[in-house]
Amino acid sequence: MVKSKSLVEGIGNVLTTKKYYDDWSDQYDFILNQWHYKVPKKSINLLKKKLKTPPKYTLDLACGTGLFGEELAKVYKKNQLFGSDISKKSLLIAKEKNIYQNLIKKNFESRHRFNIKFDLVSMIGSMTYCKNFDKLFSNVKFTLCKKGYFIFSHRIDLWKKQNFDKILIGISKDFKTHFISRPLLYLPLNKDFKNKIKIRLVLLQKY
Repeated sequence: MVKSKSLVEGIGNVLTTKKYYDDWSDQYDFILNQWHYKVPKKSINLLKKKLKTPPKYTLDLACGTGLFGEELAKVYKKNQLFGSDISKKSLLIAKEKNIYQNLIKKNFESRHRFNIKFDLVSMIGSMTYCKNFDKLFSNVKFTLCKKGYFIFSHRIDLWKKQNFDKILIGISKDFKTHFISRPLLYLPLNKDFKNKIKIRLVLLQKY
């Protein structure tokens, strides 16, 4: 069992985070289910309501073991799904699920270069670890096709500390804020999160 206090605090630098999730990977899906983690499914429900056409190509940033990818594949069966993560062991588990066209070991803030442009980029449960928002949003913009969407979740406690509303205003020349959810439970059966730490789901659209 991992120390949930580290999750609240954000774990640490990239190397520490990588080791943390490598060590956790074999129990990750089971423990998240025990904590009643429903954010991937809630994200897909949001996409079903807001997207006018099904995505053809999706890039799942910080995909981990593929929990969001699994939910996406259930609904958008013709979608071609690509993923990246810094945890090699998590990627191996995601690969076993046979839902990704391609998986690469890469930090989500790094520029992803593919021969296609994606009409959907996702980053569910990982904004906590972002150190450079300008870099992240710039690289997402590069990866998306025109009018493509970026869906992500972000903790409300960090949103307030970071003045995240100002960050969204700062990228408004590149992205339209299509939707911001009400506060949602994140890990309700985790003793440190419960109903104290909630998240919002955000859907941006590239101009």
